[in-house]
Amino acid sequence: MLRYIAQRLAQAAVIVAIVAAITFALIHLAPGDPFSAVMDNPNVSETVRQTLRAQYGLDRPLPEQFVRYVSSLAHGELGWSFSHERPVREVLGRALPNTLLLMGVALVGSFTLGILIALIQVARRGSVTDQVLSGLSLFFFSMPDFWLAILALLTFTYWLPIFPVGGAVDPVMHEYLGLGGRLVDRLRHLALPALTLTVLASAAVARYQRAALLDVLPADYIRTARLKGLTEREILRRHALRNALLPIISLVGLSFPALLTGAFFVEKIFAWPGMGYAVVNAIGTRDYPLVVGGVIIGSIMVTLGSLLSDLLYALADPRLRSH
Repeated sequence: MLRYIAQRLAQAAVIVAIVAAITFALIHLAPGDPFSAVMDNPNVSETVRQTLRAQYGLDRPLPEQFVRYVSSLAHGELGWSFSHERPVREVLGRALPNTLLLMGVALVGSFTLGILIALIQVARRGSVTDQVLSGLSLFFFSMPDFWLAILALLTFTYWLPIFPVGGAVDPVMHEYLGLGGRLVDRLRHLALPALTLTVLASAAVARYQRAALLDVLPADYIRTARLKGLTEREILRRHALRNALLPIISLVGLSFPALLTGAFFVEKIFAWPGMGYAVVNAIGTRDYPLVVGGVIIGSIMVTLGSLLSDLLYALADPRLRSH
C-alpha cells in the first residue's frame, strides 16, 4: 500500500508540473499584461513603461520567464501578486480555507442528499415519486452552475431577501457580534453558495447511487434477506446500500474537480472570498503569478482527491488491500 501511495504521489507531481507549465504559457500568451491600464495611459512616459516591465521581468523572453518562475517554485515561492501587491502565498493562504470550507460542506451535503434521494427512488421504484425525482435530478445535473447561482442570488437576496448578497461575513457588524452571532453570520453567508454546489452535485450522486442500488437488488443475498422476512427499508439500508456504496466511493474523487471548478464560478457570483474568486479576478487583471499559483493548488487538490478515493475504495473492499 505504501508503495502504491508513493507511485500515485509521483504521478501527481508530474501532472501538477504539466498543468502549471501549460497554464503559465497560456496566460502569458494572452493579449495584455498586468500593467495594461498603465501602458495605455498616454500620460505615462515610455521610460516608466520600460522600467515597470523590466522590474518584474516581463520584458524577457517567455522561456526565460518560465525558468525564473520554476526557480522560485523550487525555493517555495509562488511569486508576487500584482493585483494584491502581496506574495501569492499570502493571498492564497487567506483564500484557501474559505474554498475548503465551501467544498467540504458541499461534498458532505451532496453525498448525504444524493444517497437519501436514491434510497427513496429505489424504495418506490416505478412510482410517480421515482419519476419526479429522476426528472429533477436530470434537470439539475444538466444545469450550469453559474446559472443556478445567479437564480439563487436573485431569488433569495432580491425577491425574497433572506440571505446576504455576498461575502463571507458582514464587513461592518461581524467584529461587534458575539461568538454565536459570528457563527450565525458566517452560516448565513455560506448558505447560498454551499446550497448551490450541493444541489448540483447531489443530482449526479443520486443518479449514480440509484443505478448502483438497482444493480445489487437481484443478488442472492437480497433474496435471502427477503425470505427472512425483512422489510424493504431494512433490506435497502442494511444490505443493499453497503454493497452499492463501492461505486459511489469512486465518485468522491471525481467530485473534487467538479466541485472545485464549480466553486470558481459560484465564488465569483456570490463574492465568496475563496481561491476561485481570487483566481477569476486575477485572470481579468492578468495577474500571472496568482493565476498559475491558483491552478497549481487546484491541481494538487484534484490529485489528492483522486488518491483519497482510491484509498477509501481499498478500505471498503478487502479484496483490494492485498494488491
